Amino acid sequence: MLRHRYSLCFLLLVLFSPPLILCLNQEGLYLLRAKVGFDDPNGVFSGWNPGDDTPCKWNGVVCDSATGSVVSLDLSSSNLSGPFPSILCRLKSLSFISLYDNFINSTLVEDELALCQSLEHLDLAQNYLTGELPRRLADLPNLKYLDLTGNNFSGVIPDSFGTFQKLEVLALVENLLEGTVPAFLGNVSTLKQLNLSYNPFSPGRIPPALGNLTNLEVLWLTETNLVGEIPTSLGRLAKLTDLDLAYNSLTGQIPSSLTELTSAVQVELYNNSLTGEIPSKGWANMTSLRRLDASMNELTGTIPAELCELPLESLNLYENNLRGELPDGIAKSPNLYELRLFQNQLSGELPPNLGKSSPLRWVDVSTNKFSGQIPENLCANGALEELLLIENSFSGEIPATLAECRSLLRVRLGRNSFSGEVPAGFWGLPHVSLFELAGNSFSGGIAKTIAGASNLSQLILSSNKFSGSVPEEIGFLDSLLEISVNDNILSGSLPSSIVNLGQLVKLDLHNNELSGKIPSGIHSWKKLNELNLANNEFSGDIPDEIGDLAVLNYLDLSGNRFSGKIPVGLQNLKLSRLNLSNNHLSGDIPPLYAKEMYKDSFFGNPGLCGDIEGLCDGRGGVKNMDYAWFLRSIFILAAMVLIVGVIWFYLKYRKFNKAKRSIDRSKWTLMSFHKLGFSEDEILDALDEDNVIGSGSSGKVYKVVLSNGEAVAVKKLWGRTKSADESSDVEKGNLQDHGFDAEVETLGKIRHKNIVKLWCCCTTRDCKLLVYEYMPNGSLGDLLHSTKSGLLDWPIRFKVALDAAEGLSYLHHDCAPPIVHRDVKSNNILLDADYGARVADFGVAKVVDANAKGTKSMSVIAGSCGYIAPEYAYTLRVNEKSDIYSFGVVILELVTGKLPVDPEFGEKDLVKWVCTLLDQKGIDHVIDPKLDSCFKDEICRVLNVGLLCTSPLPINRPSMRRVVKMLQEIGNGNQPKTAGKDGKLTPYYYEDASDHGSIA
Repeated sequence: MLRHRYSLCFLLLVLFSPPLILCLNQEGLYLLRAKVGFDDPNGVFSGWNPGDDTPCKWNGVVCDSATGSVVSLDLSSSNLSGPFPSILCRLKSLSFISLYDNFINSTLVEDELALCQSLEHLDLAQNYLTGELPRRLADLPNLKYLDLTGNNFSGVIPDSFGTFQKLEVLALVENLLEGTVPAFLGNVSTLKQLNLSYNPFSPGRIPPALGNLTNLEVLWLTETNLVGEIPTSLGRLAKLTDLDLAYNSLTGQIPSSLTELTSAVQVELYNNSLTGEIPSKGWANMTSLRRLDASMNELTGTIPAELCELPLESLNLYENNLRGELPDGIAKSPNLYELRLFQNQLSGELPPNLGKSSPLRWVDVSTNKFSGQIPENLCANGALEELLLIENSFSGEIPATLAECRSLLRVRLGRNSFSGEVPAGFWGLPHVSLFELAGNSFSGGIAKTIAGASNLSQLILSSNKFSGSVPEEIGFLDSLLEISVNDNILSGSLPSSIVNLGQLVKLDLHNNELSGKIPSGIHSWKKLNELNLANNEFSGDIPDEIGDLAVLNYLDLSGNRFSGKIPVGLQNLKLSRLNLSNNHLSGDIPPLYAKEMYKDSFFGNPGLCGDIEGLCDGRGGVKNMDYAWFLRSIFILAAMVLIVGVIWFYLKYRKFNKAKRSIDRSKWTLMSFHKLGFSEDEILDALDEDNVIGSGSSGKVYKVVLSNGEAVAVKKLWGRTKSADESSDVEKGNLQDHGFDAEVETLGKIRHKNIVKLWCCCTTRDCKLLVYEYMPNGSLGDLLHSTKSGLLDWPIRFKVALDAAEGLSYLHHDCAPPIVHRDVKSNNILLDADYGARVADFGVAKVVDANAKGTKSMSVIAGSCGYIAPEYAYTLRVNEKSDIYSFGVVILELVTGKLPVDPEFGEKDLVKWVCTLLDQKGIDHVIDPKLDSCFKDEICRVLNVGLLCTSPLPINRPSMRRVVKMLQEIGNGNQPKTAGKDGKLTPYYYEDASDHGSIA
């Protein structure tokens, strides 16, 4: 062996002289060969010097102090890419390998991995590995820790995984594993942590054999398509500290055997389909229970008193059908920091000592039937950050103790029966960003102490009894985005400092008693989108500066005492709402608005003149008055005759049409996918041109307001186009039939908060109607690329990106078989009243056959220009990666504000334009200038996600599930989670639980 080493030294001297190098040992040479296979943009290997005699001082390498052999290699989070270097298994003493959070791709060669006989710890989490799980990993006799989280492994878990000899941690989270959760894992008696969460398994039950894992401490089966009841055998897991069965379809009650888990620290049953009541007995045995999450189920009954007497840290039971009172025992939990019970039917008062003994941080009991006063000790430990009591029957005043709660970030007390004055200190809490008291009976004034609320972005005080003037100090809050204090009794003039609010997007003060002039200097409101001062006593001229507010979309100054002329500069605005009625305005109406369609905007201003009939009283002088009156009389008489004729014709037509419809409607077929509160007659009666809100290649879309006041959107598909060549029917007329079938087949069977809801479909031989939930804010594309883009600040754009990502992730990973949308674009992302996003238009969606190998080839390209993935355009082969590319383009739209294809780009599309501009000019030239620079860091991180999604090579694009996770981490201000380090992956069960039922 020594002779061979000297021969190798001689060879190295010949190859590398000059300069002279020392003789690197064999293990160092193996490591250098592993290095060659990696792309190393961060220079992690820059210190791996072949001139060293040993690799023991190299970055990431640890050697045994006695033998000098390499025992550990840790290159976590090093931005490395390339295949897994199997040559590492030639390091005979290597027991620890971690390549966590890199871009390791390709498959694992199991025959070479089987040579790692000394390996105890293998962490390849958060990479891009593909293929099936290597069967021979179970042959490694010393392996104790195996984490393959966040890759793209597919296929079933091999049965050899039931034969591990010493394995303590098995984490296969967030892959593409199929089959069901296997029972043979119950044979690995050494397991302490088993984490199979977030995999698209087939529907299956929890194997009772898992109850044999008596050493198990952590069991995570989140979102693994579990069905049936929880097996009683889990009660044998005496050492279990963490049980998570979230986001499945489990049924039945929580078995009483689980109450025997006296060591259990965390039990999560989130988002299942559990029914029945929470057992009232047996909880007393669970003396160590710390966290319970049974949210988003169908639980009924009351909250057991025994449960609330446990030393809980977190209690999440929101979105169920629970009733009764919250037991007083919950107030005795010494470590309780989270209490979320919103959207139930709970009643009674909150325990009076709630918070007195607990470091409460988040309290959300919104949308229940709670009454009584706010407990005065909620912030006794100075940790309370969120207090959300929306939509209850709380009454009384805000406790003075809350005025000292400087930790508060969000306060929402809207739609209750509170009264009295708000404590002065409560106005000035320094960290509160959202302050909502709408829909109560609060009185008194807005205190000057509001000057201390330096982080305030939303002030919502609508529909109360606030009086007095708007304080000058409000102009000091330069973070304010929204002021909504309408429907109060405020008086006096607006403070001059209000023009300093340069970030202001909405100012709504209508229905008050405010007076005086609009202060000069409002041109600084560059981001103002809505200005509503209606029904006050404002006077003076309408400022010319209003015409400089480029993104102003809503302007209502009606019901005041404004005088003088209408500023011509208003013609610079793109207004969807204009109302200047009932003032004292005079002169000519600006030509842009001197049209019949704006007539209602100017009523009640006797001095106004224009080309609108009825708005020019007295113009022309006395000598022309009689002639004008004569002409007017003739016109009125002719109009009356015309109106009578039209009414007669309409009644005759309606009678005829009604008779016709009574015959035709018998031919309609209604297929519903949800419980309906309307009939097809309501839909058919409203399909006239006045209700058209959109028209595209597939048909017209109507807004239909139902008799119950709710609205739905109805898509009427174009009739079939006849073709002489019936063989081309799919490409021609019959394409719409296929689109209809795809839409019905897809949307009829899926349910997700970020997928547009299809209520029903109506069909006849010649007409097809699809009835959806109505989205008040239209499509993302229309809003983003119109004059209304100022509405979309960065927080809203980020929310839209995350919502859409979650919808697509559901299609790709949670539908069995998976669904590929094939036409992901900003115009197919619809926005509700709170800018929540829904993925829509499934006319070209395709189901991906789970048994088919590779991708599916299509006969024609579906999709829209600028969104189509390169490999799809060239090969007509489609899979989930095609959708991911399109979604990446949507992210780039949100970041840049640009269209996917624009003449500005020349021959490039948006993806190439962004990449080129980043290289040549930097990030500042890519980000939409409408976005606030304070979000630059977050915007840059989201842009990186978009660039990753639009990678030219499909294998380099992350799965949609991983995209969701990356966006969630960005939204929480975190770096990528260290999934697998403790056997857990932190779930994000709600994006922002406080925004349910929101008016903000």
